[in-house]
Amino acid sequence: MTRLKAHVERHAVSRIGWLRAAVLGANDGIVSTAALVVGVAAAETSRGAILLAAGAGLVAGAMSMAAGEYVSVSSQADSEAADLARERRELATQPEEELDEITAIYVARGLTPDLARQVAVQLNAGDALAAHARDELGISEHLTARPVQAALTSAATFALGAAMPLVVTMLAPHGIMIPVVTAATLAALGVLGWLGAWAGGAPPLKSVIRVTFWGALALAATALIGKAFGTVV
Repeated sequence: MTRLKAHVERHAVSRIGWLRAAVLGANDGIVSTAALVVGVAAAETSRGAILLAAGAGLVAGAMSMAAGEYVSVSSQADSEAADLARERRELATQPEEELDEITAIYVARGLTPDLARQVAVQLNAGDALAAHARDELGISEHLTARPVQAALTSAATFALGAAMPLVVTMLAPHGIMIPVVTAATLAALGVLGWLGAWAGGAPPLKSVIRVTFWGALALAATALIGKAFGTVV
């Protein structure tokens, strides 16, 4: 009997759950807090008012990210659970129909009908639900919804990202606060884009351009609003 040599590979898809939440949280924390600082500073308010607005934005944003991620990913998890429960019932009450269904899936992927049937029978003899979840429903271990993980990751990375413009605001001279915060924000976004691409195994340049473009747009928009209305916080 031929022994198959184990070949272990690490794929980026295994990190997709936490990576998406981490990149989204950090990006949102940097952009929203920096935009808030720039917008309020453009209204020519005091450093104390700017820091108060930025601090409140950090706390509110982190909580909002956690709640939003938890609710949205929980909805995904509920849908997955409902689909798995339905599939479990169908496997128990309609085993032949389910076997025909997964055989057809393998045929559509390029196997001959006879080989597809053999594969379907062997997989169904093991963990039939896992085979149907993966090949029929598209639910795998790497892509399974994890609400708590997504919520905690988003909140933590949002707070970490938001801390950067907050610290820069505290240290930058008041007269040049806007250009200093803007430069630091775009640099941080560039680094974040590169790290996200590196962790996901994607080309970095496209990611860097994407995040810095939208960050610059957000900063410009809030600066214009602050300058136009001159609202005193």
